[in-house]
Amino acid sequence: MMTSRIKKVQQRLAKLYIDALMVTDQTNIYYLTGFNLMQGDGFLLITADRAIIVTDARYALALREFDSDEVVATISQDYYGDLNRLCQGLQVTVLGYESTLPYRLFDLLDETMTADLVPFDHLIEKMRMVKDSGELAKLQRAAELHTAGFNYLLSEVRPGISERHLVNLLDFWMKEHGASRASFPTIVASGENSAKPHATASKKLVEDGDIVTLDFGYFVDGYTADMTRTFGVGSVDPELRDVYQIVNTARQAVIDHFRVGIHGDQLDQYGRSLIEEAGYGDEFNHGMGHGIGLGVHELPASYGPGTHDVKLVNNEVLTVEPGIYIPEIGGVRIEDDVVVTHGGPQVLTTAPTELIIVED
Repeated sequence: MMTSRIKKVQQRLAKLYIDALMVTDQTNIYYLTGFNLMQGDGFLLITADRAIIVTDARYALALREFDSDEVVATISQDYYGDLNRLCQGLQVTVLGYESTLPYRLFDLLDETMTADLVPFDHLIEKMRMVKDSGELAKLQRAAELHTAGFNYLLSEVRPGISERHLVNLLDFWMKEHGASRASFPTIVASGENSAKPHATASKKLVEDGDIVTLDFGYFVDGYTADMTRTFGVGSVDPELRDVYQIVNTARQAVIDHFRVGIHGDQLDQYGRSLIEEAGYGDEFNHGMGHGIGLGVHELPASYGPGTHDVKLVNNEVLTVEPGIYIPEIGGVRIEDDVVVTHGGPQVLTTAPTELIIVED
């Protein structure tokens, strides 16, 4: 599978009018080769008939264990000096590079390289948008673990427990059951804090009457899910109960309209219009969702109003996460991960979406 991804890049080089492509993004290197340069130590050079990882001696043993007939490795103490020598030896006169390259490295390359340098935006990221069957299976497993993690955390919630302690409990449980690490800082936001879409878990204690938003994502076998659920503790404000139903209806309306070829702004409108009609348009202040996979924010980085350029494709995985946030009262967000298919939407996150009330 990795080999076929490299071949796709190789087949595009001539059409891009470059002799080779240098890949420096760590996640993109992993996607193409299956090898993880954890700290961005080095790069992958792809020519029409070669794929070469250049890194340092810390990875020597791991590379010896790396089983690949198509990717070779070079151990270096001078990454970009060796890049120039490789390009000269392979007659690379035009070298493409990822536009995410830090300026300090571009400045170094500009001084070092004899080849002409050409930047490219999202070349590999666009390939990553479409998931193969193996990737979808990993995302499914990640989503299943998130559902189980949510059910576990519900069993630990009680008045008097802190947001921060709930985050710590969930983190330990997820890692004990197969997750490697969080893909973003977990949000546990209770009471008034839930009105902040990107709240930071604090020392605040969960109280009777609180609405609590849990938004979390963890890597499982390299791929991350991203799930949000909101639940109540004890006697929840009637307005928040109504808001919950509005958000949940909007979430389902968007999912029901997932189809290949629909534009992002059109998809968004199916949910946003319901929230606006209910009088909460100003309280929904972010996009409807984003792509996920090897990263928690993949292309499309967001879809919502004004994203007519986003067009859904088969086997793309997107989140759906409408929300309503009322200052000094609280907020509700519900998020699912959904696969776009020709046969209709496939929801990966199967945790209950009806309002759950945790009783003391």
